Amino acid sequence: MKKIIFTLLLVVLGFGAANADKYTLDRSALPEEAQQMLKEHFPKAKVSMIKVDRHLLKKTDYDVKLVNGTKIEFNKAGKWTSVDCKKREVPQGLVMKPIQRYVTKNFPGVKIVKIEKDFKGFEVDLSDGVELKFDRLGTFKGADVD
Repeated sequence: MKKIIFTLLLVVLGFGAANADKYTLDRSALPEEAQQMLKEHFPKAKVSMIKVDRHLLKKTDYDVKLVNGTKIEFNKAGKWTSVDCKKREVPQGLVMKPIQRYVTKNFPGVKIVKIEKDFKGFEVDLSDGVELKFDRLGTFKGADVD
């Protein structure tokens, strides 16, 4: 019985060690596409932390925190999935033109401070607390007020 419990304990600890997250400041730990995105849209920003988040079945994603508080999440291929600039505006180059036009037309003077994308579309948080939902083509689908 003790051998079985000991073996199970080793297996559980082995999985825990295999899934250990890695923290670094080295941008080269990111996939090339993520490095390019940071260079293009946040050229002067300094990295505060990069978390290489390893999951079971070899799924890896990356969480980057910049010194100015911005948080960016990347998938295993290095494509961004979330950009949270807190109170600052998300770089225009990350927001599809139809979404930019919709926000400019319907929310003048308000800026996009967070954008998330997944297989369904985009969620955009505005500086006034409104959350907007768009499909993959940038067509408005709905809104929530914080």
